[in-house]
Amino acid sequence: MSQLRAAAGGLRRGGRRAVPPAGRKRKGASPRGGTPAPPPAPHLFSDPAEMGALRRNLLAWYDRCKRDLPWRTLAATEPDADRRAYAVWVSEIMLQQTQVATVIDYYNRWMQRWPTLQALAQASLEEVNELWAGLGYYSRGKRLQEAAKKVVSELAGRMPRTAEDLQKLLPGVGRYTAGAIASISYGQATGVVDGNVIRVLCRLRCIGADSSSPAVIDRLWDMANALVDRSRPGDFNQALMELGATVCVPKAPLCRECPVKQHCQAWRRVEKELVFASQKLFGKPTPVPDVEDCGVGDCPLCPPATEPWDSSLGVTNFPRKAAKKQPRVERTATCVLERRGCHGALEYLIVQRPSSGLLAGLWEFPSLPLAQGLQEEKQREVLADHLRAWMGWPVVAGGLRFIGEVVHIFSHIHQTYVVYSLHLDGDVTLDPALSPSRWVTEEEFHTSAVSTAMKKVLKAREKQRGEESGPGKGSKRKKGTKLQGASTARPGTQLSLRAFLRAPTSP
Repeated sequence: MSQLRAAAGGLRRGGRRAVPPAGRKRKGASPRGGTPAPPPAPHLFSDPAEMGALRRNLLAWYDRCKRDLPWRTLAATEPDADRRAYAVWVSEIMLQQTQVATVIDYYNRWMQRWPTLQALAQASLEEVNELWAGLGYYSRGKRLQEAAKKVVSELAGRMPRTAEDLQKLLPGVGRYTAGAIASISYGQATGVVDGNVIRVLCRLRCIGADSSSPAVIDRLWDMANALVDRSRPGDFNQALMELGATVCVPKAPLCRECPVKQHCQAWRRVEKELVFASQKLFGKPTPVPDVEDCGVGDCPLCPPATEPWDSSLGVTNFPRKAAKKQPRVERTATCVLERRGCHGALEYLIVQRPSSGLLAGLWEFPSLPLAQGLQEEKQREVLADHLRAWMGWPVVAGGLRFIGEVVHIFSHIHQTYVVYSLHLDGDVTLDPALSPSRWVTEEEFHTSAVSTAMKKVLKAREKQRGEESGPGKGSKRKKGTKLQGASTARPGTQLSLRAFLRAPTSP
């Protein structure tokens, strides 16, 4: 097979399209200044017989192979249209940018706690954030509750019944989510386009232009709306997404198992190349296969001339996206403030983030953004100054115990938390005008609305504590050396605030 692949590689195009003779208008070109010409036929579904066969094959496969998911069960068994739409809505919001395996547990707990729109509308944002914690993209939960409140207060608890009204009336509901709710819950014959559908359609019709561009997205929506099965629109849309999630995956797709491979132009192209390569390998004369693009100069849906078909990639030539923008790099100093509570249990001080922006309304350890390029000593000083202003207590930079660095990747931010710890004796009274704060035990911390990043920070602190208390473990500081003001502290122990606030003793 490797020989066949190598031989097929010889069919790779040189990267240029044929240029028509001077004075001849290119096929498919639009008049200057006019509306864009429709895409060439090879990129469309125009044969009713083929479209019917594709629907039947895809739905038959879905009926046999679909995954058993809780939101599908609710959508199929809930008789009340509003509750059915709500169940689908919650699942679609949770599934945005999040894997199915992760969502299942969150979804079950959410629906158990708030089984109706009315129940969700009565919940507090704090409760919503607590349940959403760890799922990521936290603004989704906030917008979902805001929209639920609107349905209850302004729409008399009745969900809009069409994709158009869902998108128009509900905050946070875009074109895809509206289409999914309307088709699955109400049987509206409208298509959906998400990442899985984009991949499937681009491969079915060899669409190699940037799949994230508005022009291509519009064409894909047209295609999805044309393809959707009129009698089972919800099942058809879920089948198309299921195909992209389980068979037509980004890498190493299972083309042999695909129920619609006979309709896939990318698959046909691969098969033609393999047949040609095998005949060439065994010396059989054969005409060069038709493995060119659609044949229309400057086709808006074909791969750009600078990025021609790569035989080694097969169907994964499609879809193509513009280069992903690199996330910006940020550093944040974070301090794990801890004390012993009234019953001897270790407690941590957490503060609430602002109600807007990244991780809005979530709780975290006291943190401060750092300028790039700061040395470790300067980072300590900046954090100590911040804590001093925040608590109203003098804090010595040398008393901050360095834990390490914790990296967390957000969708658009590469965040590094430079983590320190500080043990406090007694309570801390904070300015009421500052961010809300509270002391929590470890158990309370994990049930609070804290981000995954903060859980990583606490885990790093617990790991350090375990290393300090393990057998044979202790301070690596040379015997006799002490931090400023630590005249009574045992080596290897966490200094208290009172200890390092003492004036240093003279040598």
